[in-house]
Amino acid sequence: MSILQPVQFRALALVTDSFAGDGGIAEYNRQFLCALAACDWIGEVSVLPRLRATSSRELPPGLTELGPVTNKLAYSFVALRTAITRRIDIIFCGHIFMVPLGAAIARLIRAPLWVQAHGIDAWKELSWLHRRSIEGAALVTSVSRYTRRRLLEWVEIDPARVKVLPNTVDPRFCPGPKPPHLLDRYGAHRQKVLLTVSRLASSERYKGHDRVIRILSRVLAQFPNTIYLIVGDGDDRPRLEALAKELGVHERVRFAGFLPAEDLPEHYRLADVFVMPSTGEGFGIAFLEAMASGLPVIGGNQDGSLDPLGDGTCGTAINPIDADALASAICTALANTPAKVEGSSRFGVHGFNEQLNQLCRFIFTMRRPAWDNRPTTRPKVKLI
Repeated sequence: MSILQPVQFRALALVTDSFAGDGGIAEYNRQFLCALAACDWIGEVSVLPRLRATSSRELPPGLTELGPVTNKLAYSFVALRTAITRRIDIIFCGHIFMVPLGAAIARLIRAPLWVQAHGIDAWKELSWLHRRSIEGAALVTSVSRYTRRRLLEWVEIDPARVKVLPNTVDPRFCPGPKPPHLLDRYGAHRQKVLLTVSRLASSERYKGHDRVIRILSRVLAQFPNTIYLIVGDGDDRPRLEALAKELGVHERVRFAGFLPAEDLPEHYRLADVFVMPSTGEGFGIAFLEAMASGLPVIGGNQDGSLDPLGDGTCGTAINPIDADALASAICTALANTPAKVEGSSRFGVHGFNEQLNQLCRFIFTMRRPAWDNRPTTRPKVKLI
């Protein structure tokens, strides 16, 4: 019996940001695109970012990042022109808000559409056009089981075409001693350090920074040598600073502000416990980074956080709006902080790459799927 040899295809990735962006979606896109470029089935990947300037970092072979196009109409034109001139074989849409554009281009060039669903944006019903565009996709990948379930509540698509492809974690995140310069910077000598890493956006208050600040005095009653280090910045920072001052714990809260990606591993090593009691997490890549750094982690049990927490087997999953449960979990973690050990390889890069390779095989070897009832020959399209 002959073994099917993969044919290498050309992919166009429509993303908000990737190699120059920050945050969970940008990090997911970076890992995804690098894995896609290395996939047996993919020969070339062209990336068209929407928001961020092109990064100066070296990209892997087979991957090209085009300049960002911030204007919506211009972005649509550039995406279509790229798909035609580069004879693209598959369209990857990295954000659910961009699906109608991805679907239109995929239909025009008769190529399969791959849609990525991240988190809260995919949990509520969007427009008729978004729904129909998603339903026409060859494949939808979701970062967590929770996001997959919420998406299937309002999109009528064969569940077999909706797969879970969770985040992975960069090998740079690993256990190590507390960096002396960070101990000095944050006044953390002989202190227990609670850590949260995320944007401080008013639109993302579900992350739960304020819930930690509100119970911090209860933690300090048992562990007075504790500081709460918040890494990230955004328009919600003034509110959180005012809340800490109002509750009289501002001297125990440190706002690190925005940090470049290369500074994050050392900040995880500075910490003793990672906590993010979110109610709206699509997945929570920060949990993986913390666990890979050897930290005990505390998260919510009402969203996609359950996937990195392994339903409570890899970390502590609590009701995030239960103040008593949150305070108890933090105190328990501080009282039993183990020596930092290598995190679980469950979400390692190798496994992520293997999953992505299998998903490419799923798309390119499936028989006459429901999403494609069109002729198999390519149209001849000319740019005017």
